[in-house]
Amino acid sequence: MTDRKLIHIVDDEDAVRRSASFMLKTSGYAVETWASGAAFLKDIRHAEHGCVLLDVRMPEMDGLEVQQQLGERGITMPVIILTGHGDVSIAVRAMKMGAVEFIEKPFEKSVLISAIEAAFDRIAAADGVATRAAEAHRILGALTPRERDVLEGLAQGLPNKTIAFDLGISPRTVEVHRANLMTKLDVRSLSDALRIAFAAGMGV
Repeated sequence: MTDRKLIHIVDDEDAVRRSASFMLKTSGYAVETWASGAAFLKDIRHAEHGCVLLDVRMPEMDGLEVQQQLGERGITMPVIILTGHGDVSIAVRAMKMGAVEFIEKPFEKSVLISAIEAAFDRIAAADGVATRAAEAHRILGALTPRERDVLEGLAQGLPNKTIAFDLGISPRTVEVHRANLMTKLDVRSLSDALRIAFAAGMGV
């Protein structure tokens, strides 16, 4: 494992792989290069998590096909699309499929580095969401099923009376459950309780 951020360069042009690799290594990144999308996908299960610089125009399998395959396989590495052609329709398709950025060759170092940093920000944000979700589920484990029902109602923006009606209990009982769940979640305000509920996917 390296502490440096890892970039996977997937491009069939040797010159591009070499120049981008040199540019990134001298900027402090770890780099792995792949001569085709098929080669990258073949080894993807063993590849270390990082950011993917993906060329659009490649023989056998183009960049969008590779990006689609990554999505279908549940690979969540952020993708930056590289192209030598100012093809807006490809850019739109790539972005719809979740690409972080779309860069035209030849690219400037500053443009590439800022796109890569945006990609790693996305990884950090995703990790943060997953961590918060896991923590929220752990905290919510302390609630009784009825307290969870009340919190679910609150997360949906329902008033106590509606929650009481839906659950077939009195509004006073809803208030008791609400007070109990606030204590168990160790929160002082409803907004704090809702933050935990939303992190756990409630109220959708």
